[in-house]
Amino acid sequence: MPFAQSGSVRIYYESHGDGPAVLFVHGAGGNHAAWWQQTAYFRSAYRVITMDLRGFGKSDGVTDGPDSLDFPGDLGSVLDHAGISQVTLVGQSIGAVAALRFAVLRPQCVKAVILAHSLGGISDEHLSPLVAADRAQAEKIPVLDRLLTQHFQVAQPAKTFLFQQLGTFNQATMRDLRNLNATGPKIDELVKLGLKVCFLAGEGDVVLRPPTVRAAHERLPGSALTIVPSAPHSMYWETPELFNTSVQQFLQQIHGAP
Repeated sequence: MPFAQSGSVRIYYESHGDGPAVLFVHGAGGNHAAWWQQTAYFRSAYRVITMDLRGFGKSDGVTDGPDSLDFPGDLGSVLDHAGISQVTLVGQSIGAVAALRFAVLRPQCVKAVILAHSLGGISDEHLSPLVAADRAQAEKIPVLDRLLTQHFQVAQPAKTFLFQQLGTFNQATMRDLRNLNATGPKIDELVKLGLKVCFLAGEGDVVLRPPTVRAAHERLPGSALTIVPSAPHSMYWETPELFNTSVQQFLQQIHGAP
């Protein structure tokens, strides 16, 4: 599979299937392989692109830790190298921040942005305190329990182990990322650009709680919202059938029935 050049850094990506392009952007503990359950599901009707942000998976590392402000350039390099002029972005957690920042920089390339378990770094005086309160409560919980339910950990020990192992293929960790909390786009800016934003949340997410996501949806005119009952922060991994169905419904709204 190919590498794209983002400045001095090589960015690894994969392309599977044909149809409207959908780029999946992983979170802090993931890489391109995190989307195995989505790639298999969507590649029959869409061109599924998965990638490794700099410092993750097979992409080049960065000596002093990746600057998250460089992530949008990584997305752009992949799309340009793959010859994709129009794309729907699906970002998970910090991947959603990268996706929304890219959409603001190159809105003409983006059909829509699906923000999974994240507000994509939206800068808003009403939302920021809600996000901070959710984060403060989440930090009281062991990291694995924030991401996967205890029921899943007991019932699916092999998939839980694989989930943990996935991060060992990354050079970067969450604490290595710079400028992750840099000021993001304002709601007025998203509206002015005409960006289609879809919020996908899990009712059981303890990292970003549903009331916070609902508040973002209510403040962003024209946005879409799906809150999946009982789903955790890592819905894409623990309950992929619910995640995939929800994303599919968004994609049908965006592209029409495949």
